[in-house]
Amino acid sequence: MIYDVAVIGAGVIGCHISRRLSRYNLNICLLEKQADVAMSTSSANSGIVHAGYDAEPGSLKARLNIRGNRIMQQVARELDVPFKRIGSLVLAFDRDDICKIGELYERGLKNGVQGMQILSRSEIEEKEPAVSKEAIAALYAPDAGIICPYQLAINAAENAVENGVNLFLNCKVIRIEREKTEAGNGACGFFLLITSSGEFKARYIVNCAGLFADKIASMVGDNSFTIRPRKGEYILLDKSQGNIVKTVIFQTPTKMGKGILVTPTVDGNLLIGPSALDIDDKNDHSTTREGLAQVLEGALKSVPGIDVRSAITSFSGLRAVPSQGDFIISESQAVKGFINVAGIESPGLTAAPAIAEYVEDILREAGLELIPKEDYNPVRQPVKRFRDLYDDMQEDEIRELIRRNPLYGQIVCRCEMVTEAEVVDSIRRPAGARTLDGIKRRTRAGMGRCQGGFCTSRVVEILSRELGIPMEEVTKSGEGSWILAGKTKPGWAEETEQV
Repeated sequence: MIYDVAVIGAGVIGCHISRRLSRYNLNICLLEKQADVAMSTSSANSGIVHAGYDAEPGSLKARLNIRGNRIMQQVARELDVPFKRIGSLVLAFDRDDICKIGELYERGLKNGVQGMQILSRSEIEEKEPAVSKEAIAALYAPDAGIICPYQLAINAAENAVENGVNLFLNCKVIRIEREKTEAGNGACGFFLLITSSGEFKARYIVNCAGLFADKIASMVGDNSFTIRPRKGEYILLDKSQGNIVKTVIFQTPTKMGKGILVTPTVDGNLLIGPSALDIDDKNDHSTTREGLAQVLEGALKSVPGIDVRSAITSFSGLRAVPSQGDFIISESQAVKGFINVAGIESPGLTAAPAIAEYVEDILREAGLELIPKEDYNPVRQPVKRFRDLYDDMQEDEIRELIRRNPLYGQIVCRCEMVTEAEVVDSIRRPAGARTLDGIKRRTRAGMGRCQGGFCTSRVVEILSRELGIPMEEVTKSGEGSWILAGKTKPGWAEETEQV
């Protein structure tokens, strides 16, 4: 079989491009080298939907940021992704900072950002009482918001699969060859992708390989750009700190990025970070004493009242910084039919649905025939979240839910009130979970105060049962991350058989 389009990389960009293309009568494959979608940058970022004042006017970043922000509400509703438009503040602590936020304001006007205001000290205090009294002014952007970044990717992947996209996990692209038809017309030929899971043929390739997009491009002779990893470290605090601020709190940006932010999450936690350090190793996801110290210092500068004792975990994410200053989204000049979608750093999450639209147009111009499907369904079936019903004290609905599915009466994760029914559903869905981290990102089991200390064993049991594999084969995040090494003694049934 020759696929019409092969999308390489199942991060938030690859998932949304696949979903966008699934509305047409096309054969599409989505290839991901890891054990699940959204396992790299898409699961380790700030989760911010940016208003759009930061990007250089006229750039792809600016254009796609604004478009992505405006359509995000609809996309989140269709995909059942938690999203809140809570606004953002960029704090100024001195005269230089005031000049910078003034420049951001003017840039935002050129980009088409609406509703921005420059706030005085008293106006800041009225809006965010916990913000440092050292902040003398701020840029307020009401269109900024917060979203669950990995659910934005995972749910898009599910919807894409529901609409006919073939997802292949543990499928690392090793080599790409250009094959031609007997007529010798390269434009009418196809690409041969040699992967760790076999060979795939495709008429068009969309390169969404994130940190490794330059390596994938070089496989077809395109060496027009390079990708440098920039590590950002974060600290997540529990829900006792989730209400200390109501908006996203930024500091004035530098050449290294938007600086240390303080933000509530859509799930009620408080997130602080990231640091910014250019590194060489694209697989380095470690946290460091220095990086976390920088995060704490920056966060406390903006919001001094944060109780750092409420930290429940830390993590790091890598941003794909391109050799050019802008997103790289275009058909390769080296080979026809090969589309690069590279260097998608901030505001890539915000721009993801808009990038998908943009790539659709590029493929159409490149010659791909796009005939709409009559049965395309943009809506992902919502999940019944027990914790939402519990928080709202909807006792009658809870009883009815348990009556119809008794697994809703079995609490697996007490910290986040996740039931066995939700865990099972996350496994059985299209593009379903196959690992402990996959369950975690889809249901929040293991994301609470104890960080999986009590629910991990139960989740391992459920994965083993639903996937039909021994518990020793269940992994945290794919090959090499096994939870259990083996049995220490026979179980009750085995002991009975021996007797």
